[in-house]
Amino acid sequence: MTLGLFEKRIEGDDALMELARLRFQQARMGAEMHAATPEQLEGVMRFRPSVVEVTTEGRPATDLPVMVHLPRHFNLLNEENRNRIADMASAFAGRVYGMVMHDHPDLVSRSGEFLRAAEAMQSRLAQIRAGPILFVEYAAGLEPRMFARFFESIRKLTQISACIDIGHVGIKRARNTYASMHPGEDVCALKNQPSRIPELISDVETAVGAALPTVLDLVDVLGKLGRPVHFHLHDGHPLSKFSPFGVSDHLSFLMEMPLDFEYRGRRSVPLMFGRSGLHHVVKEAVQAIGRERVSFTLEIHPVSGQLPLGDASPLFNHWTDKTNAERMNQWLAVLRDNHAELLEGLNQSLK
Repeated sequence: MTLGLFEKRIEGDDALMELARLRFQQARMGAEMHAATPEQLEGVMRFRPSVVEVTTEGRPATDLPVMVHLPRHFNLLNEENRNRIADMASAFAGRVYGMVMHDHPDLVSRSGEFLRAAEAMQSRLAQIRAGPILFVEYAAGLEPRMFARFFESIRKLTQISACIDIGHVGIKRARNTYASMHPGEDVCALKNQPSRIPELISDVETAVGAALPTVLDLVDVLGKLGRPVHFHLHDGHPLSKFSPFGVSDHLSFLMEMPLDFEYRGRRSVPLMFGRSGLHHVVKEAVQAIGRERVSFTLEIHPVSGQLPLGDASPLFNHWTDKTNAERMNQWLAVLRDNHAELLEGLNQSLK
């Protein structure tokens, strides 16, 4: 199950969502949608991508899979949040595969309370026929092994499992590795200290190189639990300033980090994963967790640039200025190209 971030993060009307639906359908890519209420989700589900399958019975349309990303502030300990999750799960049973919520910094220090909250959530979700799985995402910067320990404690809960955000895990590991070499310093802060980067770039590369092994280790640990695992896939680099949200990840796997100076004969360095790292993660996921129990969302944020609309031009006949439409089309093209790379990695893992 392969999906992409399905949102209108660029200003404009619903023609942008129609463009997203068209491009997702062409790529046969499922959609991960953000929503806080059933009403919000219903509004986005109007644009749910589907594909037409040619069969002996005609040309029936098949909906592509949907994952729902819940608000960042949702906390498993909060009973009201649990009630809202259960309500949404019930309202969209059979229509969405899963729901994603963030973990919390207190997951370790208040592990007993989180265990009881998970059991209460399980009780609600288990009553919903064809209800979605709730995936708890690595997002709060816990030590990956401590994050995994929580899921070891709830391994018998059939409706709750883990979401590994490989970019978040990678950046956490890069920060820790760099801090071990430069105590008290944050490698992600170097992006705002350009004069120091040339002398420290070798240590930055060492820190970045620690990301992939840490992700693979977490995949192996969670794979032993025999539970479904969802993945948020995106690349990153501590020096990245591409994100308008100030984060160092949510980047395409098909780029490198540009430098303002020459290093080892080049003016760029690899990101944490790249194509090869993506393929390694996918292969490890399939082998450790199982082909039928993994799902992947490309959670890559909008990129700069514009791309002519081509076959989607009629969607914007009512627009005078097509700039934002072409910006959206460029972002969707990056998602499409990364999706093709993801599928290539899956194909290789199954050989």
